[in-house]
Amino acid sequence: MCKVAFPLILGGAILWWMYRGFDWVQLSDALKGEMDWTWMLLSLPFGVLAQVFRALRWRQVLQPLGYHPRVDICMNSIFLSYASSLVVPRVGEVLRCGVLHRYEGISFARSVGTVLSERVVDTMMVLFIALLTFFMQIPVFADFFEHTGVSMSSFAQRFTAVGYAVTILCLLVAFISLFLLFRRLSLFSRAKDVFKELIDGLLSLRSVQNLPLFFIYSLGIWVAYYLHFYLTFGCFSFTEALGWQSALVAFVVGCFAVLVPTPNGAGPWHFAVKTILVLYGVSATDGVLFVLVVHTLQTLLVVFLGLYAVMALQCTKPMNLSKDDVKR
Repeated sequence: MCKVAFPLILGGAILWWMYRGFDWVQLSDALKGEMDWTWMLLSLPFGVLAQVFRALRWRQVLQPLGYHPRVDICMNSIFLSYASSLVVPRVGEVLRCGVLHRYEGISFARSVGTVLSERVVDTMMVLFIALLTFFMQIPVFADFFEHTGVSMSSFAQRFTAVGYAVTILCLLVAFISLFLLFRRLSLFSRAKDVFKELIDGLLSLRSVQNLPLFFIYSLGIWVAYYLHFYLTFGCFSFTEALGWQSALVAFVVGCFAVLVPTPNGAGPWHFAVKTILVLYGVSATDGVLFVLVVHTLQTLLVVFLGLYAVMALQCTKPMNLSKDDVKR
């Protein structure tokens, strides 16, 4: 119960704090006429494409273990995993392995191992993008502070005490969540057979055929996620002039913010991205409006894909499995 309640309470508390003085008429005006929906509609297919790339990459990682799941099953399991994580953060990573076991007879423990290996690759990708973004933006920040006469100390003073508290709390929760994840895995691995299968899944990357394709899928996931976010800058007059580099900074910071276990990063993501937009000259009010609209619509896309996956799986028959296959 606590695992469900705490993320909801944390995310809800941060959202309440951010929007406690928000003029909701401004949101209504933006949705009715001030917002350019063309860019939003252009961004949505990239959100779908990122999940499709993830499904194709996962299928590729499973093949060295002797499994060849159907493409549609892999995609629907990914769609369902993201949607389910809106209710219980991180549960989707387990659920998608359960879907493959149910419909393809794939070892649950081995598929969990492949998910962990994917997470390692994704972590490396995000860290690389973050490092690259940092070095790209050093001249931008230096020029900004030089021409505006703003120092880092004066910029830091723009943060309220509550702002600092929210930042520290989010970082603390992220670290605690990682610790509990590793602790759970260590307890889970005490069963020797399960541990062996987890290792098999983790080491499956060594035997992946066509590594260039694996790299293309991995890169494609994050390029698609970035375009899914960046194209929304064209929806509003106060963000359309911001370049792709500023969007990249906000994207990277948002990637780290979603480490805090709240549904789809709700709360921490809003706070982090709004803060970056303010750094680039967007007013706090406009920044709050941007993150509210973008996050809400992108979350609705995840919900839609999850509902589609449920209906598609209901119409899909599991493969004819022997008793030995089901026990694996």
